[in-house]
Amino acid sequence: MKRFIARLLFLSIISTLPLSAARGQRQTNTETLIRNATVITVTRGTLENTDVLLRNGKIAAVGKNLNASANARVIDATGKFVMPGIIDCHSHSMLDTINESTLAVTSMVRTQDVLNPTDVDLYRELAGGVTTLNLLHGSANPIGGLNTVVKIKYGRPASEFLFPGAMPGIKFALGENVKRSSAPNIPGVTRRYPNTRMGVEEVIRDAFTRARDYKRAWDEYRAAAGKDKNLIPPRRDLQLEPLVEILEGKRYVHAHCYIASEILMLINLADEFGFKVKTFQHVLEGYKVAKEIAAHGAGASIFADSWGYKIEAYDAIPYNAAILTRAGVVVSMNSDSDERARRLNIEAAKAMHWGDMTEEQALKMITLNPAIQLGIQDRVGSIEVGKDADIAIWNGHPFSVYSRVDTTFVDGTVFFDRQEDLARRPELAKERARLEQAEPNKPAAPGQSPQPSRRRRPTHEMEEKP
Repeated sequence: MKRFIARLLFLSIISTLPLSAARGQRQTNTETLIRNATVITVTRGTLENTDVLLRNGKIAAVGKNLNASANARVIDATGKFVMPGIIDCHSHSMLDTINESTLAVTSMVRTQDVLNPTDVDLYRELAGGVTTLNLLHGSANPIGGLNTVVKIKYGRPASEFLFPGAMPGIKFALGENVKRSSAPNIPGVTRRYPNTRMGVEEVIRDAFTRARDYKRAWDEYRAAAGKDKNLIPPRRDLQLEPLVEILEGKRYVHAHCYIASEILMLINLADEFGFKVKTFQHVLEGYKVAKEIAAHGAGASIFADSWGYKIEAYDAIPYNAAILTRAGVVVSMNSDSDERARRLNIEAAKAMHWGDMTEEQALKMITLNPAIQLGIQDRVGSIEVGKDADIAIWNGHPFSVYSRVDTTFVDGTVFFDRQEDLARRPELAKERARLEQAEPNKPAAPGQSPQPSRRRRPTHEMEEKP
């Protein structure tokens, strides 16, 4: 019932949203001038009493005493902070399905096919200054489904969320989830292969052996097709085509992992087949093999202090981010949670306590570094002229637990405005009350069975328990 009410409330919300976020409409003005803010550029230091000009979805100028056109929206940001939109390199928000767990290799499935633009968590993440998400398949498979990089354009069609030009990727996973340690042992029921870490390695090696042979067959066909028009092409294999893209450097690998031995295993396997792991996700024991990760050229997308929830997570330490960074690894803080995504600013700030990281290093963990890990650093991740106007205005320093977001822009359009949100709340409270009194939503009468709960489990729980 709660889920049903939430869906109806979404329809009510977008009916009252400002033109900047409702029904796919854009602002009438194409320019916004933010005046007199403290601008956290990430790459060029922090600038006091500085203006930022947004024009046609881009950052047009950064400096003092900037001028804008007569119809520009002007925001007085005196005493406020402007920073790039936060990028979450490991998210499952807006996915109606996370795991296709029936096979060990599911590289033929796409998260793009199950996007739910009405997920209210997206709005909450905008309220936390988040603008970009890497939507990953779950961790039920050694080789999982294809990822989707999106900009949070809440209230728009799903097609408008897709980040244009983002490097395609795929989810790999290692460890307990893949060998299904939490799956029940039911007499007479055969558990899916693999059941051990040895089997996980074999599954990945077998898949790339088949992909290499598949690539060779197509290369030979293309080389000979120009001479012989009667040649029959090889049979297309949608499971192997993404793996060929990995071998050709056209698709990133984002690998869920925990313990040091399996991290080294995947590095060695990648070296064997000549591809790179772009990011190790979670990588709780990354500090043990930080030099090896750096030498491979992989990034690390980690938790600040989430561990101990299963055996392979017991050796995590809060200094992981600092040790990896000092070894030369590009590190980001991710959420893997619809709730944690709203406070990634605080997750990054913890690195300044655990490891004495600088403010700039900590800021990069939620802005430029995840952009690098997704291959979109030329578009987002810092406040620079020419980059996308994905920014957030905070009423205080983003690393303070007392600070909140006042306004979030995506491509120069306002998708969250705190004042407008507060103004809508009384009307939404009335709408909620009306919906709760509707016949399908009334509580069950005494003696009647209540309707089953449709509350969605936390995202992290869904990923960890395939």
